[in-house]
Amino acid sequence: MAIVSGSCARVNGSRNGPSVSATPSGSVGQSQPMIAVWEWQDDLGYWRPYSGQVSAYIERCLAPRGQRGGGPGSTSICLGQSDPSLSPYLIDIPSLKQFRQDTGKTRSVRRSLFAQSSGLGSGVYWEWANDEGGWTPYETRTSILLEHSYQARQGTADLGPHGYNYIVDLTSLAQVNKSTGFRRQVRRQCNLPYPLASSGPPAIPSGPACSCQQCLSHSSTGPMPSRSRHSFSSGSLNRPSLQGPGRAVAAHPTSVYSPYPRRPLSVGGMSWGSPWPPPPSGSHPPLLTSSTSANGLSVPSISVQLNGSTSVSSALAASAQRPEEVIQRYMEVVAGVPDEDCIICMDQLSNPSGYETPATEDGGQSILPDTVGKFIKCGHTLHMLCMLAMYNNGTKDGSLQCPSCKTIYGEKTGTQPKGKMEIYSIAQSLPGHPDCGTIQIIYSIPPGLQGPEHPNPGQPYTCRGFPRFCFLPDNDKGRKVLELLKVAWMRRLIFTVGTSSTTGEPDTVVWNGIHHKTEMMSNLSGHGYPDPNYLDNVLSELASQGVTEDCLKPPGGGGGGGGGGGGGSS
Repeated sequence: MAIVSGSCARVNGSRNGPSVSATPSGSVGQSQPMIAVWEWQDDLGYWRPYSGQVSAYIERCLAPRGQRGGGPGSTSICLGQSDPSLSPYLIDIPSLKQFRQDTGKTRSVRRSLFAQSSGLGSGVYWEWANDEGGWTPYETRTSILLEHSYQARQGTADLGPHGYNYIVDLTSLAQVNKSTGFRRQVRRQCNLPYPLASSGPPAIPSGPACSCQQCLSHSSTGPMPSRSRHSFSSGSLNRPSLQGPGRAVAAHPTSVYSPYPRRPLSVGGMSWGSPWPPPPSGSHPPLLTSSTSANGLSVPSISVQLNGSTSVSSALAASAQRPEEVIQRYMEVVAGVPDEDCIICMDQLSNPSGYETPATEDGGQSILPDTVGKFIKCGHTLHMLCMLAMYNNGTKDGSLQCPSCKTIYGEKTGTQPKGKMEIYSIAQSLPGHPDCGTIQIIYSIPPGLQGPEHPNPGQPYTCRGFPRFCFLPDNDKGRKVLELLKVAWMRRLIFTVGTSSTTGEPDTVVWNGIHHKTEMMSNLSGHGYPDPNYLDNVLSELASQGVTEDCLKPPGGGGGGGGGGGGGSS
């Protein structure tokens, strides 16, 4: 059924229409009014626009003191002040990163300018129906192209100039694959208009995108190309589906997402029927529980169950602490209030926090709205009540993370569901690492019910694409990464329950910001080898979650789980 929102007004414009290319901030080459659109980059490198309401809020926060009535232009912006559903997210302006406070996940953001005469000036945007029953927004420039064609009463819009093999039928509201003829539904939606760009915008540094090869290889935006979408039946794990240039395989109740986009022509003279060389017998490679690999590495399988006597259970014990006690443990009250803004609520520290003060058991108030505190190590100041609200919105694991510099206090744990992490050794070398074998990690997480730390407690969560197969070089640095990944797994930091950025499916298990290589013998998707920077990048990502070499030291050896996780914001 074709869907058009009846409340969308037509936008006047010439047949040539508005500009469809983003203009870098501060370099507008046109005299017509421009609007500012803020976008975030998903796991595949596609740029997704924030809503007009959120973009307007970001612009207000960046305005000079006189224009916004507050302090100087903000360098850290809490999106929850504009959209409560985005309360876990901060944007760090100097690094152009979005930071999720409860998980530590970071994403790149950017500011683009478009002509006000485009559809975005009236809040119009376009979406396409994905295979999972949800809707995915087109990239901003493609949405503008579709709206211009719609306003010009054209019958079709060719997306070829934007790099896509599609034509959109604007009469039946369908996207048509030029090669296969496959059709999928599209729709036209309305929201609040995007804000006018100020005549003198603040200088915004061009922060680099994620330097990980996994993200850099996906620099295009828009509808997911079919080459990146591959499905296979849960009963055919040994036969990864090879997707041609036609339509993506439709989702099926028994299908899961495969991270293997292409089969390498050969692997050491062996046929490729699965992500690992075929074992001598049985359906799995031999598990090295007590033996040693050819490279001298003992790689036992570690099975983590939440109801077992593992460090995962002990990590959850911290939740018994009262939230106020956690705040007071890592922050101290300051006597003289500095003349600056609270990084969470964006109000001046001399004004009280806007969050409600929770009552204690005796009816009193443990933290007052006007109490200002500073972190004991990094020294950053903010309303203690705002920090309490941020803590209560997260996993409540007994740890804090400074929203300014991302220093971690205590041992940070996540919301990863129960599952199993298995480790195997493969003699075959990875591309770019010819002098060593390969470590294979297999993550298995079954579906289940969400706990109190998840978005919708008591509701089921799905697990698409499991088991997931990941690869590391079997050398010194690769083994160090492996040991740190074990720590991250035990602290429930590898995965989380949320909304898939690729499919839009809610309540599903997704990666949690620690990149993994899921291609062994190629790098066609950017999730494989060779990638000379990967090990250094993943060590940095682990450190941002508080997982460093100090965590590998024996008790009493100077280590601990509370390492600083400084680095970029998200």
